[in-house]
Amino acid sequence: MRLVQVMIPTGKRKTVLELLDEEGIDYAVSDETSGRDYTALVSFPLPSAAVEPVLEKLREVGIERDAYTVVVDAETVVSERFEALEERYEEENGDSDRIAREELAANADELAPPLPSFVLMTVVSAVVATAGVLLDSPAVVVGSMVIAPLVGPAMSTSVGTVIDDREMAVEGIKLQVLGTAIAIAAAAIFAVVLRASGIVPLTAEEVFAISEVRERLAPDVLSLVIALGAGAAGAAAVSSGVSAALVGVMIAAALVPPIAVVGVALAWGQPVAMLGPFVLVLVNILSINFVALIVLWQMGYRPQLWFREEEAKSATVSRLASIGLILLVLSSVLVGVTYGTYRTATFETEAESAVSAELPEEASLLSMDVQYDGFPFQTPTRVVVTVGYPPDASPPDVGGQVRPRIDELAPKPLGPLGSRDVAVEVRYVPVDQPRRVGGATDDASVLAGDPAAVAGRSGAVPA
Repeated sequence: MRLVQVMIPTGKRKTVLELLDEEGIDYAVSDETSGRDYTALVSFPLPSAAVEPVLEKLREVGIERDAYTVVVDAETVVSERFEALEERYEEENGDSDRIAREELAANADELAPPLPSFVLMTVVSAVVATAGVLLDSPAVVVGSMVIAPLVGPAMSTSVGTVIDDREMAVEGIKLQVLGTAIAIAAAAIFAVVLRASGIVPLTAEEVFAISEVRERLAPDVLSLVIALGAGAAGAAAVSSGVSAALVGVMIAAALVPPIAVVGVALAWGQPVAMLGPFVLVLVNILSINFVALIVLWQMGYRPQLWFREEEAKSATVSRLASIGLILLVLSSVLVGVTYGTYRTATFETEAESAVSAELPEEASLLSMDVQYDGFPFQTPTRVVVTVGYPPDASPPDVGGQVRPRIDELAPKPLGPLGSRDVAVEVRYVPVDQPRRVGGATDDASVLAGDPAAVAGRSGAVPA
């Protein structure tokens, strides 16, 4: 519920009070003695759903042109007339939580922080997120989301579009672009410092093996769910007047971690590796704006003046079409990654079965490590097969049988490299008991500890 206060200009007192009486609204009138062009201050409680209709009726009698209005939260109103008013507007509007257009604009404007604060918090959140992904610490990554000021620009863009506030919409777009660029730069610079100083003395391969980094290198279509949900939740929060803090964390969850991974990839000199998380950042930004626009328009928010409604509708449709087209193109990359993940999983399963079938009875497949290349359709470039054999026997020579089977099953890269063969290496490790991957026997142990170390002693034979 809201408490509305309206300054009544000279000559409008009777008109305003008659309107409130007709609407069945309780009010209190105080005389205005400041000597300005106002005769009174009228205060009256309203249900949230009634604020916008009543303000529109006040505008029809000319109040807004030469007066000003204040709307504040009201904790409790005890009045039979108020209860009847609340029931009437709930029946008419159906959505008692929807706030007035003026409140929506004010909420969106408050969510966009001043530029210095926005830049500082963006840099801090990007740095903390970079530290979190390199530490493989989900808790630190979540902490970076809490301080990220990303909900404001996204909601300002959507609200400004649907109510035809061009200045607000443009400001939101600028802040989103600026924030993304600053966050990526901050993450990259911080990661470069960590690498150059030796604080993180890892190779690119070791860095990309970190769980928090690896899971964002090849995002799939499920990543869209976070952004779509964040956009819908953000629009619902800002339009109902509830705190958008938790929704801001959800929006940051869709943006901050992949931005940190983009910075890490740049710092380790792997521009190809940054393509996946960078596409994910763009898709998530567009998805949040896309869904928020739809939700706000469907909730009935329009410009104040009726003749500007067509302009707002045209701008909304135009931006939805543009965002939707770009989103469709970028989402196809995520679809490609999803399909590529399915291909690689199928290949590894079939290759393990095929290799196991080629081994003699006394040998076993201990492991099969596959290295991939390409984006978004990853293709195997190198396969390392580790074969176990009895310590009192000679290593079985299976390279000639294994290599063609793996090469036959491996998905080929697209384009001019489509006929490229997969490099296959077979390593032999003596074990106490033979075991097969997926077989009945799974309690074999490597005699000399680490299989790779034993392979160095026993021999690694290119197939």
